[in-house]
Amino acid sequence: MSDGANKKLEICVSFILEQLKIQNQRCSNDIMDPFFLAMNGLQGAGKSHLVSFIASTLRKDPYNIATTVLSIDDFYLSNADQTRLAKTHPNNPLVHHRGQPSTHDLELATSTLASLRAGHETSIPSYDKSAFGGKGDRVTQSQWVKVNEDKQQQVKLVILEGWCLGFRSLSESRLREEWEKAVQARVEGVSYLGRLGHNRLEDVRYLNEALKGYDVVTNQLDALIHLDAEDLQYVYAWRLEQEAMLREEKGSGMTDEEVSKFVDGYYPSYELFTEQLRAGVFEGRKGSQLRIVIGKDRNIKEVVHL
Repeated sequence: MSDGANKKLEICVSFILEQLKIQNQRCSNDIMDPFFLAMNGLQGAGKSHLVSFIASTLRKDPYNIATTVLSIDDFYLSNADQTRLAKTHPNNPLVHHRGQPSTHDLELATSTLASLRAGHETSIPSYDKSAFGGKGDRVTQSQWVKVNEDKQQQVKLVILEGWCLGFRSLSESRLREEWEKAVQARVEGVSYLGRLGHNRLEDVRYLNEALKGYDVVTNQLDALIHLDAEDLQYVYAWRLEQEAMLREEKGSGMTDEEVSKFVDGYYPSYELFTEQLRAGVFEGRKGSQLRIVIGKDRNIKEVVHL
């Protein structure tokens, strides 16, 4: 592991241990609900690897914290359901592939989290992004990993990672304002590199409305780590690297051109919802969010406690 990765790991583990200590102090008995932590980050920023290292560290001595990891990606609609969604909205390119709000199975997500919260035996969904030529599909339930089985240590820490975790919908007036600014920048020939201004208002409004349903997940979070980027444009280079590794590992996946178009579909949400996330997602809960800003090399540039 590089020095930069080690530093991120050290900062995140310290933050999590402090959050668990606070939770322990709040509890009046010895039985604590599992702690729910989210990790948000651009695609390819390294959040999945970081979460893996965090979980591995906390499971071992001297911490011995029973930890399970989930990804918001694992709650994507099945390929069949995603295809139906795209056909239902033929004029909205933002929902023609997985990724944006509305392309996740929120019922499955909430039932899985509720089962973990209650300490029940829980099957963790899984999603294969290489299936259907990179379009992806959910793995059959028989292959899902089970936690909280008999004789297993009860899960005490749930880490949920994903690119849109913590995003909150905007008011109609704010949504229109952001969209109009983006369109104006594109039309005037300003150095506009975003994608929001290339989409219709009704299409991004659909995403904004769908995002309201994600509050059922966000409101369950006890803390959030935001692996932020100095420049959102880094996502293109990072995602290309990520897909190249996936093709090497799985033998199939998207081409570079398909990856760029794929990221184009996500980018309007980065433009719309990132600033609000940077300001803090937990109203009245100071100290529950950690923002780690990284450069294109993924090394730390700034650490902010919110």
